[in-house]
Amino acid sequence: MNSIYDYIIEPLGERYNNSKKIGDKELILNTSIETFKAVNKKAKVVAIPKAYDLPIKKGDIVYVHHNVFRKFYNIKGKQQNSRSYFKDGLYFCGADQIYLYERKNKRHSFLDRCFVQPIISETLGEKARKNIGILKYGNKALQDLNVNEGDLVSFPSLREWEFVIDGKLLYCMKSKDILINHGHKGNEKEYNPSWAQSS
Repeated sequence: MNSIYDYIIEPLGERYNNSKKIGDKELILNTSIETFKAVNKKAKVVAIPKAYDLPIKKGDIVYVHHNVFRKFYNIKGKQQNSRSYFKDGLYFCGADQIYLYERKNKRHSFLDRCFVQPIISETLGEKARKNIGILKYGNKALQDLNVNEGDLVSFPSLREWEFVIDGKLLYCMKSKDILINHGHKGNEKEYNPSWAQSS
């Protein structure tokens, strides 16, 4: 079973990350299906598209756009699956909806995406410094411009697509969103709010 243009994926865990375990109790953090931040973004590839020869393979773990697994209410107020839903807990996912893939415990950004770890502002205390962070997952286009993982980079406002990966807050963006390479400093303190660590 292969789609012509889309990957077929299944969520790892539930469709929504709505709860947190505290001791022997489970705390429900969100009850609204519209809250995109609560949607699970981690999946496993079940089948690859026939039309493309891309590096993602069957069995890889991928991090995807929040609308793939999201539920909606239609105009009659009835709950329905996203247009990505296929059948039996499987979903179609376009290549442009995948941002990161993982194979053998190694992660790679996908296509023109990259991930930046925000850093703590020295003047604002424990808050994130605006529009600057450490490049965590780069790509070939950035490497060709001598922008490498570990470099301190600047990016424009409204590019902070939040992902929580291994309990760390990361911003997903496109390569063209990296505006300045400040080089590898190494003394920055990563900003990682408590809500990300508990996700």
